[in-house]
Amino acid sequence: MTESPTQASTNCPVLLTIPVQWGDQDAFGHVNNTRSIRWFETARMDYFALDPIVELLQGTRVGPILVSIHCDYRQQLSHPDTVQVTARVKKIGRTSMMMEHQIFSQQQQTLISEGYSTIVLFDYEKNEPLPVSEELRAVIETLEGRSPGDD
Repeated sequence: MTESPTQASTNCPVLLTIPVQWGDQDAFGHVNNTRSIRWFETARMDYFALDPIVELLQGTRVGPILVSIHCDYRQQLSHPDTVQVTARVKKIGRTSMMMEHQIFSQQQQTLISEGYSTIVLFDYEKNEPLPVSEELRAVIETLEGRSPGDD
């Protein structure tokens, strides 16, 4: 088994710092498992709000739609703490993208949870998936500093 990273990767297009709130905890005194999914969502939406993507999709009824999400929990988390949440596109298919997420505890200096989401490029007017355009692929490659799927 490989050792967990102790800090968030700085080579992700989205790296958020989020304080853990008292209300994020459940009756057992640790952060509820649903928070990881919400933090993944925040990072995912921040990714699609990056300037080059917004400019490309602005004025269209085309955007991302979540089709699946997966999360592995590695450590418990509690208040007070601050987490770093990352988002990066791991691979791009014909109509879909797989985005990776990681959540790190600054207090514990360890990986708390990690997962991935599958996003489809969707035409909300026609209510159907669209192929990922070469232009969008190029924008994502520029944001990632690599071609998703090459690592």
